[in-house]
Amino acid sequence: MTQRSESHLPPLAIVAGVRTPFAKAFTELKDVPADELGRVVVDGALAQCGLTGRDVGEVVFGNVAGPPEAANVARVIALRAGVPQDRPAHTVNRNCASGMESVISAWQIVRESRAEIVVAGGTESMSNIPLLWDRRMASWLLRFNRASMLDRVKLLTALRPSFFKPVFGLELGLTDPVCGLNMGETAEVLAKEFGIARDAQDRFALESHRRASAAWERCFFKEEVLAVPTRSGNLVEKDIGPRPQQSLEALARLRPYFDPREGTVTPGNSCPITDGAVALVVMPSDKAHSMGLTPLGYLRGYAVAGCDPRRMGLGPVYATHKLLQSSGLSLKDFDLVEINEAFAAQVLACLQAMSSKEFASHELGASHALGDIDPERLNIHGGAIALGHPVGASGTRLILTLLRSLQERGVQRGLATLCVGGGQGVAVWVERNREEHA
Repeated sequence: MTQRSESHLPPLAIVAGVRTPFAKAFTELKDVPADELGRVVVDGALAQCGLTGRDVGEVVFGNVAGPPEAANVARVIALRAGVPQDRPAHTVNRNCASGMESVISAWQIVRESRAEIVVAGGTESMSNIPLLWDRRMASWLLRFNRASMLDRVKLLTALRPSFFKPVFGLELGLTDPVCGLNMGETAEVLAKEFGIARDAQDRFALESHRRASAAWERCFFKEEVLAVPTRSGNLVEKDIGPRPQQSLEALARLRPYFDPREGTVTPGNSCPITDGAVALVVMPSDKAHSMGLTPLGYLRGYAVAGCDPRRMGLGPVYATHKLLQSSGLSLKDFDLVEINEAFAAQVLACLQAMSSKEFASHELGASHALGDIDPERLNIHGGAIALGHPVGASGTRLILTLLRSLQERGVQRGLATLCVGGGQGVAVWVERNREEHA
């Protein structure tokens, strides 16, 4: 086995984890707010390991589109899940990696002995990202509310039809203010740079649907997904996204969305906008064993890296490189790998970059390529193209699904990584067992 240095943090035991079904925005979960999605999974994760809210020392949740009615959504979730008022909770936001950041934050909390039992997770209701007023309309409303009756009549004459055009908060949030590109446009940048053809992207998307559908068919996801009741009285029990009958022909008929003339990125080979939540119960490994709990696995290391916002999809390459450097591991030491499928082009670009000696030399200052990832070890139960990408929750979902996948296959070590809007990447190393195996 590759030699490596010991992690600077002791292993963190992940003793339980559940998630809601992931649903395309504006569909089955559209009326369930982010804090309620979070409460459902916190209750479920605690019940899974025989604990209650009173056992929890701290709560950390990732969230990107902060609900106006629940600014610190983690605190609202914690209180509604029965965590005592004297136990703190906070929300973290690292865009697409927010859910992963929550677990890293929980690890630091445990290491500092702030709490022994922490709930970490992520929640996102992208259906409920608000529409915003045009700045001119907002200014007009402010003046109108303060004006006298006579002045209000005068102000009415200043109204213009263009004032009423809404600003979509979701569109703003998915556009990088530094490079000016939305996330789909950054995927087009990578598709052109790495010469990734439309057909290759569609085939990757098709495989994501095939694997996710097969996982549901044999009940793999049933053990990690909790049913969620909606306000209408319906019970959402499965992911709303995987399409068992998806075909390459149907994907090929979709038009490029982000670059209609010359692009290759379509709604079919991109992840959908999604609602969902995930929660994990974590604690020191010794605490888990003293309580008689059998962990799902252990967090052993992590790395965070920055990159060009225009090429944000390459974040996993930079982060994985840093993780391999700090751990002494190589890509071949990981039995399974999860790379979040923001876009097929983005994942395929990462795979090319990882296997490129030229990229390693020019971009990473390394003498050799990171290595190849066997497709049979990558996203073996499908990914975000089929399942969805509730941005504040996906990082936690990757960790949960990866640990359960390792368990199912009877293998030991996994890598989970994802790109981050704004030009970052995060990678984590997990293992099933506390002891290190060759």
